[in-house]
Amino acid sequence: MRILVTGGCGYIGSVLIPRLLDNKHKVLSVDNQLFGNFLPKHKNLKNIKMNIGNIKATNIKNVDTVIHLASISNDPSALISSKITWETNVLYTLKLLNLCKEKRIKKFIFASSGSVYGVSKKRKVDENSNLVPISDYNKTKMIGEKLVQSYKKFFDTIILRPGTVCGFSKSLRLDLTVNAMTYGALKNKVINVNGGNQIRPHVHMEDMINAYLFFLKRKNMSGIYNVGFENRSIIKIAKMIKKRLPYVSVKKNKSIDLRSYRLYSKKILKIGFKPIKSTQFAIDEFIENYRFKKIAYSQKSFRANYLKKIIFLNNEFF
Repeated sequence: MRILVTGGCGYIGSVLIPRLLDNKHKVLSVDNQLFGNFLPKHKNLKNIKMNIGNIKATNIKNVDTVIHLASISNDPSALISSKITWETNVLYTLKLLNLCKEKRIKKFIFASSGSVYGVSKKRKVDENSNLVPISDYNKTKMIGEKLVQSYKKFFDTIILRPGTVCGFSKSLRLDLTVNAMTYGALKNKVINVNGGNQIRPHVHMEDMINAYLFFLKRKNMSGIYNVGFENRSIIKIAKMIKKRLPYVSVKKNKSIDLRSYRLYSKKILKIGFKPIKSTQFAIDEFIENYRFKKIAYSQKSFRANYLKKIIFLNNEFF
């Protein structure tokens, strides 16, 4: 299968693409590589450094499936520039969909976000729950979903709504809940907890990758699927880390991140998907990689801070 992966050098793409290559797929990665390029050189990989807004029909020639990962990828990053966020997450998605229609691809898999549900106290937030986006990031993901759905008569459309991904990647993010708290514990011997009672759905990196591979194999289907299997409070995550690192302290801060919601992912489980890794595994994996010096501080690991520096100090983007 010939697969285009947008954002292929990012946190998810850097793990997904090697797996696609292992499965004998031919892959085209398009990424501005703002956060680096950790993809291997491979005879079946073409890695293009390019803004996704510049993708042309020639890039999609002979492509069977598109996995659209590229976006401004979290709330703090989206706050830096509303204009750039809407251009990247909505306008460039629409442009890509039109090119896919022109080239008659077979399948389009869209990386949305469980955050489209907004703040919710509902215990079973399934795919039929109301969408109440509260930020530019949430809103652009919701609109992106609507755009993708409007093309389902031209090709299969799969929309995945993941929870907060955790786990190791060569293009590591240290601004995601489990990763950030574990890194803080290891580096500073302090686990910072902003609030504590907020609930977040978590999904291990390997399960996220397996979800993409799972839908690659399924034919003649379209749909929306939650991908989050452990709904845990922030304070519970802190306690799990402290159990592994008993010498660290837990510091509760006054500032509270109000985002709180669960994901109910029975729909994907009913069609045969089986998660295999846990939040605890991610914590243990992170500690091991840190001790073997595979994890080090990098400005690029904190996406929002690095984007702000690029946009406002260098007056450039992509």
